[in-house]
Amino acid sequence: MEKFGKSQNVRRVEDVRFLTGQGAYVDDIAPGGALFAYVLRSSMAHGEITVLDVTEARAAPGVHMVLTAADLAAEGIANSIPGHQVTNIDGSKGAGPIRPILAEGRVRFVGEPVALIVAETLAQAKDAAELVALDIDDLPVSVALGTGGPEVHPDEAPGNLALDYGEGDREATEAALAGAAHVVTCDIVDNRIIVNSMEPRGVTAVMEDGRLHVAVNGQGVWGPKNDLAKILGLDTEAVRVTNPDTGGGFGMKAFTYPEMLAVAQAARMLDKPVRWMADRSESMLSDNGGRDLTTTTTLGFDDQYKLLAYKVENICNLGAYNSGFAQAIQTELFAKVLPGVYDLQNIWLHTKGVYTNTTPIDAYRGAGRPEAIFVLERSMDNAARVLGLSPWELRRKNFIPADAFPYTSATGQPYDVGDFHMVLDRAAQEADLAGFAARKAAAEAKGHLMGQGLCYYIESILGDPEETTKVVFEEDGTVSVHVGTQSTGQGHETVFTAFLSDQTGIPLDAIRLVQGDSDIIPKGGGTGGSRSVTVQNTATLATVETMVEAFSGFLAEQEGVDAGEISFDDESFRIPGSNLAPSMMDVAQMARAA
Repeated sequence: MEKFGKSQNVRRVEDVRFLTGQGAYVDDIAPGGALFAYVLRSSMAHGEITVLDVTEARAAPGVHMVLTAADLAAEGIANSIPGHQVTNIDGSKGAGPIRPILAEGRVRFVGEPVALIVAETLAQAKDAAELVALDIDDLPVSVALGTGGPEVHPDEAPGNLALDYGEGDREATEAALAGAAHVVTCDIVDNRIIVNSMEPRGVTAVMEDGRLHVAVNGQGVWGPKNDLAKILGLDTEAVRVTNPDTGGGFGMKAFTYPEMLAVAQAARMLDKPVRWMADRSESMLSDNGGRDLTTTTTLGFDDQYKLLAYKVENICNLGAYNSGFAQAIQTELFAKVLPGVYDLQNIWLHTKGVYTNTTPIDAYRGAGRPEAIFVLERSMDNAARVLGLSPWELRRKNFIPADAFPYTSATGQPYDVGDFHMVLDRAAQEADLAGFAARKAAAEAKGHLMGQGLCYYIESILGDPEETTKVVFEEDGTVSVHVGTQSTGQGHETVFTAFLSDQTGIPLDAIRLVQGDSDIIPKGGGTGGSRSVTVQNTATLATVETMVEAFSGFLAEQEGVDAGEISFDDESFRIPGSNLAPSMMDVAQMARAA
């Protein structure tokens, strides 16, 4: 049956390429003759480096370089990776200890990079690493989710306190809890998660005509470009970053890691291409983790079980250092969805972040917002059990009413529309809530257990609120759409080209997506914070408006009519007094020939 209208199902554009092994990942695109890099990592969680002698390693067969913190210093490179710092309750900034590219003086987690060995083959680099004389004197290790204990950064973070953050109205919340008819507390653990993208992290760096070109399998090019320029002391115009096909990101690949910087500096110093690819074991040791927090919540209700107040007290683990955005995850981002879908204005979030001798933590799959919803919804379920109520009805009692929109949450987030009752009613219908008791009894009769879980999620997208789209009508009759986001397996090549096709009538098979090249795309926010489709397609809509205006002006001049009289119906232009109905592709060809 023929289909009409927009937004029909389409065959994914990229699938054949990926499924037939034609993807071009970072390990596929390394230049011929590229040297191999291997990272020597700490096998201890905490200790002072007393000996680091790389003399024998440098003399090993095939070795071109062994890079250490001392070598970076000799080149004038600041051995430090910056990280975001939140504002504490008292107005001070969260702790800002140096995170080194290569360990200097002390190691603080198992897997921390100590040296980079560059050789003609990976086997030679690994063999040379065995020749490095590395002695580390053990120091007491801190792994507890709490302040005190052995200090990871004695000077910068006494007691291991990284941050002391608050959001909301503490006094109003405490007063509302004091006057509540029912007060329910709940302790919740959100364990650390190791991210396992199908493709581990990797990077290739090469000098091209005096410029540094770094290919990284990340989640965008502009963050790496700016960090490379700033940390390595280069002009931004001297750095090009490309992002090839990437096999999964999940937030973990969005940030600047030591290996990218070390490999880039090695390529500069050697003036030879250098490649590095992590194996699965070192990925588990060195990739940013996710979550890792404990929470105590307190909910206050009136005698009709309406929510009066919500207090959240967190302790979150940042690992050994501030990763790029780590301090914001369980603080600023957690707070964005703190009240969820409930009509609740008395809220207080108090978060303490701590350093431990573990791999750093950063954004993973939602970055703070899933953690906040998990905590809130577990607390609501717990309250329902304690109070002897249905978890469905307790939620219904406390939803923001549909007639209250637009609504501003207690943490300042604008909610434009919502009908949370309608969605919950639909969930009950789809799940056959009315038949659950019978299904549970039938399961018990067979010796099986059946339970029921309920969670109501609300999202807040993050990342750069601005994005760019550029549409290029190529001489060969195809169209290229340049985007500032980055696919890591989500299907951007299909989504963004199909959207442009829907808005313009340009055939889908004539559109090609261009992404991941800082030389071609002047600005972009990359992928992260659940922003890609929303922000990128909004930018595409604005670009389409500009295209329609420009093409209408051209047609008006050609046909001798007023541009305001020309219309576009998402497929064709309509010109008064003419039976012509040119498509955008037609007008582009006319303009090229004019």
